[in-house]
Amino acid sequence: METQVCTMMGLWQVGFGLVLVLTVGMTDSQWRGRSVQTHKPRTFRPRSQMQVPQKSETNMPQFSMQTAGMVGGKPGQDPVGVQSKQLLQGPMEKLTWTFPSLPEEPLQPEIPFELREPISPNSVGAQCRENSVYVEVMEDFFGTGKRLMASGFEMGGCGPIGQDDNAEVLIFESELHGCGSILTVTEDSLVYTFTLVYSPKEVSDDVPIFRSSGAAVSIACHYPRLHNVSSNALLPDWVPYTATKVAEERLVFSLKLMTDEWQFERPSNQYFLGDIVNIEASVKTYNHVPVRVFVDSCIATASPDMNSDPRYSFIEYNGCLVDTKFTGSSSRYLPRTQNDKLQFQLEAFRFHQVNSGLVYITCILKAVPVATLTNPAQKACSFSPNGWVSVDESDQVCGCCDSTCSSSSASDQVLRDLRWEKTSVGPLDIKEFGSGGL
Repeated sequence: METQVCTMMGLWQVGFGLVLVLTVGMTDSQWRGRSVQTHKPRTFRPRSQMQVPQKSETNMPQFSMQTAGMVGGKPGQDPVGVQSKQLLQGPMEKLTWTFPSLPEEPLQPEIPFELREPISPNSVGAQCRENSVYVEVMEDFFGTGKRLMASGFEMGGCGPIGQDDNAEVLIFESELHGCGSILTVTEDSLVYTFTLVYSPKEVSDDVPIFRSSGAAVSIACHYPRLHNVSSNALLPDWVPYTATKVAEERLVFSLKLMTDEWQFERPSNQYFLGDIVNIEASVKTYNHVPVRVFVDSCIATASPDMNSDPRYSFIEYNGCLVDTKFTGSSSRYLPRTQNDKLQFQLEAFRFHQVNSGLVYITCILKAVPVATLTNPAQKACSFSPNGWVSVDESDQVCGCCDSTCSSSSASDQVLRDLRWEKTSVGPLDIKEFGSGGL
């Protein structure tokens, strides 16, 4: 009996333990099942399907992605990796080359220069006669070598009565009480005073310049009150007054005032009426074929603005120095000594009704290959008594100086030339002669 009871108790313990094990196992399975449903693994994406974004820049080279090849029927692997390949195929370095700078102009050495003041010429002679006065006036009135027009002279409203072409003098004669004379009586003398006046005349209404100033000279004849009239000649002493890229095809144009010897740039811009102004147009070439420089046109103005009034165009028609033809001046081109330089002389002048005496010069310079022959569009012509003369080859190219030969305008032609540039020089300070007395 006792043995039977023990057997049953053991069976009960075994059954209880089995139920406990099953219960715990079911609980664990349910937990695992719920956990599997809740945390699902992410979908695996093969490495070969990755797309690497590429930056696109305007100045950077573009690189295309290459597809990996097949190895043994399977996609090949990229041992370096997309990012490493992108580093190897990175952008090229930017160029650091720049145009070299222009070489510095060498400093001009100090040159001996002295401004020449005008010398008072003995250009008027007078002879006081018994009842008249006889006066001779040199046509080169200012002693500059320039003969003035007879129409510009008068003595008390009277013009010259004659002219001596050989001696280059004008002749005046008047009675003592004529031609605006003024009588002054002193204690022991009778003084008859005449005034000789020179007034510059405009060449024409289209030329608003003059190259000589007005002047007035007093001529006095003294007669003793108690003695006979002397016929000795009186030589007047007249003193005029003076109013006080280096890159490819890079060309550099310049316009300079030069000294009388044409060796240095003139250190002073002051001139007197009738002086000769030496002007040099030049071009410097850098890495370029040899060229020849021309002056296409030049305009003189009283202010820096080349379009202001008054203005005077003294080089026209693609290189014709028309000043000599218009005014009878001594302006001219000098014979060419270098292809890259062109020298010309301009007789100094002033503008009417402009008191400053300042003159600004603006020119259009152009350069053509030396191999190009002169033609109506590229020329340098001076006017002479025998007609137009070229400084280069045949004078036939100057045929357009009196009229326009080409149907195209000068400005259009300049634009078709190799190189051209507007260049200025000045201001020139032009002083004029004044009046004095005897």
